[in-house]
Amino acid sequence: MKTAALRQVIEPVLAAQDLELDDLSLVRAGARQVLRVTVDGEGGAGRGPDLDQIAAASAAISAALDASDVAGQRPYVLEVSSRGIERPLTKPSHWRRNRGRLIEVLGHDGARWSGRLVGQDDTGAELETDAGPVQLDYAAIDRATVQIEFNRPAQEIQDGH
Repeated sequence: MKTAALRQVIEPVLAAQDLELDDLSLVRAGARQVLRVTVDGEGGAGRGPDLDQIAAASAAISAALDASDVAGQRPYVLEVSSRGIERPLTKPSHWRRNRGRLIEVLGHDGARWSGRLVGQDDTGAELETDAGPVQLDYAAIDRATVQIEFNRPAQEIQDGH
């Protein structure tokens, strides 16, 4: 299986479900191959796909692969998942879907920021940090990740922040 051919089959299937292909990898596991498909999209709450969307995407991708010859005759295992919270924010849409969450950012110059994502557009984002607001240009960011919060105030969760 070649990833370019797999993308040609999988991307239209996901697009029909208002999802995007975030990542695709093919890994050998003994006599089989594991095809890992990571999807993204707005989801019902604008925060990414939910479990029902992932299950539907998995079934649709499986059917499309079975109907094509791109998978060949070699057995494979299909794994479909969402981006997950541990993956870095690399596109403006990733930032938008994580508005209100605590973000940790490492700049190209080695500077570090941690704060709540309060705004974003196609060129950058604004964090509310303990030291005040920080405006960040995406081009200056080396890595940005969402931080897991176990004790977030209930009102923030209800407001979707």
